[in-house]
Parts: sequence; C-alpha cells; structure tokens
Amino acid sequence: MLNFKYSSLINAPVETVWQFHERPDILDLLTPPWQPVKIIRRQGGLDVGAKSEFRLSLAGIPVRWIATHTECVPNRLFVDEQTDGPMKSWVHRHEFQAENGKTKLTDAIAYKIPGGWLAELLLGWWVDARLKDMFRYRHQVTKTNCEV
Repeated sequence: MLNFKYSSLINAPVETVWQFHERPDILDLLTPPWQPVKIIRRQGGLDVGAKSEFRLSLAGIPVRWIATHTECVPNRLFVDEQTDGPMKSWVHRHEFQAENGKTKLTDAIAYKIPGGWLAELLLGWWVDARLKDMFRYRHQVTKTNCEV
C-alpha cells in the first residue's frame, strides 16, 4: 500500500472551500490541462453514493475510471474510492479543517498499483510525482477561486 498526502492553507473559511467543491463544474476546474483525462459524468455532488466517471489515456490506451463517494461529512470531509479503474485499490480522502478563519485543505490517498510490491517499487515514485503535480495545481485553483 502506498500513501500520498498534500496539504495547503487556503485564506477562506471552511464553508467557502466546501461550497467551491460542490460546484457542478468542479471536475473541469480541478483537472490539470496537461493531463490526458476526459470527464464522462458526475452525479450526486459530494454525498455518499455520488459517482464520477473519467476516461484516462495510459500510454495511448483508453482506460475507464469510476470513483464512488463512500463518506461525506459536510464542511469536514468526503471520501471517494475507485470502483472501476487501473489501480488495484484507491481511497482518496478530501479533508477540510478550520484554522483561525482559514482552511487547511488536505488530500490523502492510499493506493495499490497492480502487480504487487515490485510494481509499487518500480512505479510508485512516478505515480507520486504525478499526484504532486496534480494536487499542486488543484490547490492553486482552489486558492484562486476561494481566497478573498
């Protein structure tokens, strides 16, 4: 099991940052333009049972990815899990924590790469680097849209 975590402090109240994540176009806004990802559908907002479907391009091969929300505590956290996709497992926690009128936004992902420990040893650093790029972008977009 591999773990990734990225946090930043957003100069806005938790409610503002949460509401930003509720936007119907949030996946379009938070998907970096350089990533080979197409958003197919998003239904259910942030609530438990909500689904998002993507089409990724991995080495030119189209791959379907479906994430289902399994936990939601408004203004605190939501969790999505891969129910269909390229990873052996994927659990993504989105955490919102109030800090003196600001929001500490944390994305924490626990995942397994298919192929076991050898695949994780060979590819884990690469996945981690892609995740760092993606969440640096996502958090910057969130700051730009939420900070006053």
